[in-house]
Amino acid sequence: MKSIAILKGFVRTALVGLAMCGFAHAADQGTAAEAEAMVKRAVAEIKSAGPDKAYDEFTNGKSFKDRDLYIVVYDLSGKNLAQGANPKLVGKELIGLKDPDGKLIIKMFVDLAKEKGKGWVEGYKFMNPVTLKMEGKAMYLERVGDTLVGCGIYKG
Repeated sequence: MKSIAILKGFVRTALVGLAMCGFAHAADQGTAAEAEAMVKRAVAEIKSAGPDKAYDEFTNGKSFKDRDLYIVVYDLSGKNLAQGANPKLVGKELIGLKDPDGKLIIKMFVDLAKEKGKGWVEGYKFMNPVTLKMEGKAMYLERVGDTLVGCGIYKG
């Protein structure tokens, strides 16, 4: 009887440990609410500091990067103006960029920005800069003049 009680204690401890690992992993990823908040902060930065200074901070600074969250900015023709995870993309026309399933990612962003002004684009895959794996992703974006400002979450 005593050995069963000890075994149950070990199992309980193991389950709590596994649950804590899951919470720790979840905390390592940005949430939808955090992505939306970062976009709103980025829009405010553009309005207060001006586009050039803000875009430089989004791309090269640290204040708009948090775990797997980062800011991107595109004009409405699909040209990248700021990219927090991959500065090499800045200045490139990416309207034709496809995910592994052939979805036109940037075109989806631009279409949503033009049609609704803000919202979520879901159902595409992109390289996670933390895990270095292709993962499902959703992007929250807001239109600012002739640009869109976005921050995405990975859905591992």
